[in-house]
Amino acid sequence: MEQVIKVRISNRHVHLTKEVYDLLFDKELTVKNNLNQVGEFASNEMVTIKNGDKVMENVRVVGPLRSYNQVEISKRDARFLGVNPPVRRSGNLDNTPEITLQTDKGSVTVNGLIIANRHVHMNPDMAQKLGVKNKQIVQIKVENAKSGIMEAEVKITNNGYLELHIDTDDANAFLLEDNTDVLMIF
Repeated sequence: MEQVIKVRISNRHVHLTKEVYDLLFDKELTVKNNLNQVGEFASNEMVTIKNGDKVMENVRVVGPLRSYNQVEISKRDARFLGVNPPVRRSGNLDNTPEITLQTDKGSVTVNGLIIANRHVHMNPDMAQKLGVKNKQIVQIKVENAKSGIMEAEVKITNNGYLELHIDTDDANAFLLEDNTDVLMIF
């Protein structure tokens, strides 16, 4: 079967616990803009991520606050920072590298540095309609000047909104722009 879905390109960002957020900020987390995943948002707050003398500034905090800390970067970012994070599903943080987060208030070193796997968000009703299961691998067909097929993992959550999430490296490899259509084959 096939389903047309939108691509959303994810830049580097962090998910924080309340404890770590409070170490880095003296104010409440504020909404810059809502994301399509119901209840999630890009915040106005940003951190600097550091590994030794390598620094990336203005890395956005994505809300709401979570029960774990997770720092998502691309492979290109990883090369720049001199780190080698695994490609992982969100929340799968066992044995992930440490990275330092810094703001004007302070800094903290956390585990949870990953390159997020490609994934297709959806809610349980959409999954049932399409006949797919959580963690199922689907193919994504791209038709443009750099046509090709990539694999992505189905991620079913109650707040799921049907869309493919890829990082900037994948987007560049396939010449994809944010919010364009691709074909999910399952």
